[in-house]
Amino acid sequence: MKTLSLLIVVISVTCFCSCSSNDEDTHPHHGETHSHDYTKETFSIDGLVDEVKTVPDSIMAYLHAQHHSHKVLERRTVPPGYETRELKSWKEYAANLDDLPVINPGPGEYVHVMEGYKNGYQNLVIGITETFPGGAPPMHTHKGEEAHVLLEGTILYALGDTLFTIEAPYIVNIPPMVPHAFKNIGENTANLVVIFPTNVWEYDVLDYFPFKEDKE
Repeated sequence: MKTLSLLIVVISVTCFCSCSSNDEDTHPHHGETHSHDYTKETFSIDGLVDEVKTVPDSIMAYLHAQHHSHKVLERRTVPPGYETRELKSWKEYAANLDDLPVINPGPGEYVHVMEGYKNGYQNLVIGITETFPGGAPPMHTHKGEEAHVLLEGTILYALGDTLFTIEAPYIVNIPPMVPHAFKNIGENTANLVVIFPTNVWEYDVLDYFPFKEDKE
């Protein structure tokens, strides 16, 4: 009877340990591991890819100098490697988020990227972010205008030389070449929808970060 009781205790402890470990899962990517925190994550980021980073030339530097005083560090784009979708029926005009590449522009900031020219659009790029609490992309610019749409959450924005906080629901208009960044100061993941009237995902990173780093 004592042996049976001991066996039950061992099984119970083993089950508890294995079940508890399910709260955090790791997925290999380019030889690395990625921890998933399901208390924060809204969408899967298993499609994570490395951004293509280009060193700025004199033309890029000159363009930026006409609009702001910051130095441009690099240009980032989504890597090639996935084919343009063949849209043979109306059903195929719907893109599943899990099929889109995911980039990681900054700490706690992931973006599912839908590039228009690969998805049947003439002049449209859309990104949906996974911005964890405290997460933020680097200060950056785009050659064209941009719109941010958020239905839930609180975001601290740096737009030009202005810092301001805004609570969802909102739409933010970001003019071409205006330096900007944002930080999720809420308690939950923020899923911003970012929209560009262009066909290629592209942005230029600047040498200035407007937010204080969180110290643990």
